[in-house]
Amino acid sequence: MAAAIVEPANSAEIAELVKMCEAENIALGPIGAARTLTQIRRTPVALGVSLKRLNRIIAHEPDDLTVIAEAGITVGALNEELAKSRQRLPVDPCQPDVTSLGALVAAAHAGPLRLSEGTARDLLIGIEFVGHGGRAIHGGGRVVKNVAGYDLMKVMGGSFGTLGVITQAIFKVRPIPEEYALAIVSHNRADDAFAGAARLLDALPLSHLVVVSPSFASRFGAPGQFAVIAGFSGSAAEIGYQAEKILQLANDRGAIFDDDEAAAHYAILRDLDFAARPLSARFAVMPAELHAALDGVAGDYRAHVGNGVAEIAIETEQSIDSARKIVADWRDQAHRARGYLNLIAASEQIRDALQFFDMPNDGALKVMRRLKQALDPAGIFNPGCFVGDL
Repeated sequence: MAAAIVEPANSAEIAELVKMCEAENIALGPIGAARTLTQIRRTPVALGVSLKRLNRIIAHEPDDLTVIAEAGITVGALNEELAKSRQRLPVDPCQPDVTSLGALVAAAHAGPLRLSEGTARDLLIGIEFVGHGGRAIHGGGRVVKNVAGYDLMKVMGGSFGTLGVITQAIFKVRPIPEEYALAIVSHNRADDAFAGAARLLDALPLSHLVVVSPSFASRFGAPGQFAVIAGFSGSAAEIGYQAEKILQLANDRGAIFDDDEAAAHYAILRDLDFAARPLSARFAVMPAELHAALDGVAGDYRAHVGNGVAEIAIETEQSIDSARKIVADWRDQAHRARGYLNLIAASEQIRDALQFFDMPNDGALKVMRRLKQALDPAGIFNPGCFVGDL
């Protein structure tokens, strides 16, 4: 994704790099482990700015449930430290041990816990990034109720490094649940799986709830079937009640796992790596339309029931014509369900032929272009890697 990579040690060095790149018209792209941009950039940027060395926890206030950390620290490393205070940043991107906080925010990574905990943008209360002219720009603050720069934080979420280099983030954190368990209920038909998941969603305050297609269900002991995978947390009494209720709603079908078994199944679910597939995408539709959007589509999927979000992937390499048709069909299904579809990854041989982001209406695209021009007038921040090739 880059012709050369540099590893600055602090924000001041990043600021100097930005000034140099603007003066010399050199395109740069901020990276953590470089997984996201490696999957979506059509051509390499001249300079990759690695945040690897910006990996400190600046401050953790357990009583206030907040943490300030540099963008290069991974979600896994941050949560390992927070766990000493029985707290966590409750986001679960695929492979958190190699997902940096910068990538978490900039690429809007999220996992099954989005049902109960939201995503990074819901937990982000402050941000710092290096922008045009090498200036350090701040939004939000250390106080949960602080809304200063609120819109700026939302703008940086999912911006894919096209507006600046995120160097620091402030998050709300939450206590680690006392106990966690996981239920798996298999079904022969997708209709039955989604109907069963809907019953669970209406009855219980679940931590996560997904339906996976047969290819993925085989990893959970349900080959050839669709699997409903529900996670639930709380005290021992709450766990017992929810487990009993799930089995009741599932007509005593399925299995309940706790302790290490539950954690192992959850890790498999979280780490389903759609970016590693030759072609993958993310649906976002009205929650009630999620099943309809996935009905009959080509590919394997993980559907987040209750959120209207699903990741879908093709396992085999595709020709350009075949890939175009698959993506067109996916988008048509998403649009019919009043939503949109963005690609997560595409192999190099088909990448140039595909549109990664759904196009917004003309008014929204005009606002995006004005925002890009305002925050990146030199056009050096990861150009061509966002909606409308911004």
